[in-house]
Amino acid sequence: MDDQSCGLISLARLMQEGISRTEVGRRVGRGELLRIDRGIYARPDFVPTEYHDLAIVAARSPQAVVALLSAAAFHSLGTQVPHKVWIALPPRVWPPRIESVSVQVVRFSGTRFATEVQERVIEGVVVRVFSVAKTVVDLFRYRNKIGLDVALEVLNECVRERRASIAELTQIAKRTRSLTPIRPYLESVG
Repeated sequence: MDDQSCGLISLARLMQEGISRTEVGRRVGRGELLRIDRGIYARPDFVPTEYHDLAIVAARSPQAVVALLSAAAFHSLGTQVPHKVWIALPPRVWPPRIESVSVQVVRFSGTRFATEVQERVIEGVVVRVFSVAKTVVDLFRYRNKIGLDVALEVLNECVRERRASIAELTQIAKRTRSLTPIRPYLESVG
């Protein structure tokens, strides 16, 4: 458990290290471990980061990819502060049951799910998040659910700060078959 002293650790990992469920409960009772959420623990000196909610979701659902508003906030794009963690899951995967974090699930399949996924380690947990360009394209794809104003704000900021080029956005939109909703806005920005 020494290598996880600065982050979150799952019950499964504790059990792999030879610590039984009963012993985990005892350690929580003695204050040697903190129960962060269902099946997620940390040392008593654990200090959460600003992306704590993303780490909890990733710990509970390793297949999830941070998407849409949460990905935009992670990449510091736009002014929206999401009240839920937006994640993409493939079809037929159960959404995570999390006590401390609200989650909004969208379903992606095929190239929409597998394209432009980056991995970051946050609080000792591998968090999968879509790239800046893929996030912009997805915001236009879900513009009716999220709002066209949010998608436009993120697109303008992304292009202005040169975080992704028009060509890169067009290429990803073509690859994920999402070019139709974003094309007029790419032409007006470019």
